[in-house]
Amino acid sequence: MINSDPQQTLKTQRLAGPAVPLAMLAVGLLVLVGIASAALFDNVATPLAVFLVISVFALRGVLLNYPHDTLGFCNVVTLIRAAMISVLCAAIIEPASESWWVFLIALAAFALDGLDGWLARRSGLSSAFGARFDMEIDALLGAVLALILLAGGRVGPEILILGFARYAFVAASILLPKLRRTLPENFRRKAICVIQIAALIVLLCPLTPPWLMYPVLLGASLLLLWSFAADTWFLLRRAE
Repeated sequence: MINSDPQQTLKTQRLAGPAVPLAMLAVGLLVLVGIASAALFDNVATPLAVFLVISVFALRGVLLNYPHDTLGFCNVVTLIRAAMISVLCAAIIEPASESWWVFLIALAAFALDGLDGWLARRSGLSSAFGARFDMEIDALLGAVLALILLAGGRVGPEILILGFARYAFVAASILLPKLRRTLPENFRRKAICVIQIAALIVLLCPLTPPWLMYPVLLGASLLLLWSFAADTWFLLRRAE
């Protein structure tokens, strides 16, 4: 039986609007991820798998939660950043390979952070999906950079504080439902997120002297832990 519900038809068309270009872009970027990974590393499978998973979740998010009819350059930029981070995943397996390229790709992914949000606001395409997509890509960038540094032996396991603090917070929220509440917008949180990624990139830079590594790591880690502690305290007090 043919579905003649006009509202359902319009909904399907609206969802297809951003989903189709997202899928096409993801396929194109998947090819580029494979080419870049093959050129820089021996490991191609890991970057391809990571980007494929990201693309599937992004497409699912667009289909379920994206309120606009067009994808917008804001989400294109975020997906490009995801492709860059996927390429970097190969450096976790091959930490000694192409250190300058790893640094430059990480720097480019970091430099594009903020552009997607600015484009979303400028074009009127801000959305909960876009904000969440950007946040998850930021978190993934931090985790990947921390693992690259750990695998390369430039720092010890304490680097995981910078890479996995947010994931630890998410894990804690499973045990403490009060932590699942929405946090208000906060400049402190955004600024420390920038400092966190910037510190990881400084640590990744081949020119960074060994004596500077631990002061940068310690300072950024303390700021990050303080920020998460402040948010945790706020949520627990708010829930009382």
